[in-house]
Amino acid sequence: MEKIGVAIIGMGTVGTGVAKILLDHGDRTARHAGKTLWLTHAVVRNLKKDRGIDLPEGVLTDDVDKVINDPSVKVVVQLIGGVDEAKTVMLRLLEQGKDVVTANKALMAQHGPELFDKARQLGRSIAFEASVAGGIPIITNISQCLSANQIQSLNGILNGTSNYIITRMDLEGASYDDAVKEAQDLGYAEADPAMDVDGTDAAQKLSILAHLAFGARVNWSEIPKRGIDQLDSLDLKYAKQLGYRIKLIGVSRLTDEGLQAVVGPMLVKNGTPLAEVRANYNAISVDGDAVGPVFYHGQGAGQMPTASAVVADLIDTAVGRTAITFQTLELWSDEANRIEMAAPGNLIGRFYLRFNVEDVPNVLAQIAGVLGKHDISIASVIQHDNDLADGVVPLVIITKETRESDAESAIAEIEKLSCVKSKTERLRILDA
Repeated sequence: MEKIGVAIIGMGTVGTGVAKILLDHGDRTARHAGKTLWLTHAVVRNLKKDRGIDLPEGVLTDDVDKVINDPSVKVVVQLIGGVDEAKTVMLRLLEQGKDVVTANKALMAQHGPELFDKARQLGRSIAFEASVAGGIPIITNISQCLSANQIQSLNGILNGTSNYIITRMDLEGASYDDAVKEAQDLGYAEADPAMDVDGTDAAQKLSILAHLAFGARVNWSEIPKRGIDQLDSLDLKYAKQLGYRIKLIGVSRLTDEGLQAVVGPMLVKNGTPLAEVRANYNAISVDGDAVGPVFYHGQGAGQMPTASAVVADLIDTAVGRTAITFQTLELWSDEANRIEMAAPGNLIGRFYLRFNVEDVPNVLAQIAGVLGKHDISIASVIQHDNDLADGVVPLVIITKETRESDAESAIAEIEKLSCVKSKTERLRILDA
């Protein structure tokens, strides 16, 4: 059977998982690829570090040039973190005639279109299933299985760390700090979890999916985002009383004004699939004009789920499927086919608003008057006693559909009222 030389650059958690599959299940990968995927090099920074795996003699190296300059290496699994070094190495690999498989979401989100264009110019391919949602095959499903559809909307829990933290806070009453510490102890969160909890990770993944689903070249930094790091446990409590759960959701949808995309904590109705996603799992709901709604759920991170996606890309590349499907992404390089981003302020939706107000008469009338002035209708109101101190109580209002910019203007005016004692909490309600 023909051998395909494979190298891994970056032997962290995922790289070690990929090596385990290649070495322990070579018969399985060969059966699907029709060729033997032969691990020739594994590039690391520290040769002495124990990775819990026995590699064949001569495979481990700290010299990336051995991979770049070895003509027997046809496919490279690039698992370098960060952006700048990863981009430089990927360009060098492509220029030396190698196809690349990567799980680096930050690289794909920031430089994906540029790297795709370069790969096509060189007759090479980039596979990146593992860059979004770990073991869930969402990239393949959007770019291949749903290719007969015009995707209308895509909503997802794209960050397992945040979902774990919210689950512990919501179901067990854990504090935010304790939930973060548990996530770190379990290996779900990094020592510095900022990119997970501030919404950056989810925004990067959403930008990749938006490129595939809608042909929108979206810079992730342009997607309005908010994380869970400022989420108040009071709002988890009140959302539950209203029949909702709060989840960190990435939303992108087509509108008459262009593509709307946003990441943030949102209220999701109990009993709907996204509301029931627990712990570190990811889930994505996609609505196509032909197929209707479809739902994907699974582990969004972890060694073996992510390695599973990487090795599947390796097999597709060896078979030649990646080379064929990768070329269809060229459509989105054509300026005439690009879908532009809509102004964030034009996003239409319902909102959960929590005002901390003086417990005195006429407060609701004052707030309702300002909302009405901005054409915002109220769907429901709940006032809670004894949740705050010094005569201040929470007032929770659910709005009917309104424009984002109108909600922002109304809140700015309401916060100037003397009866309002703190900044307003505003969360979107996912009605999809």
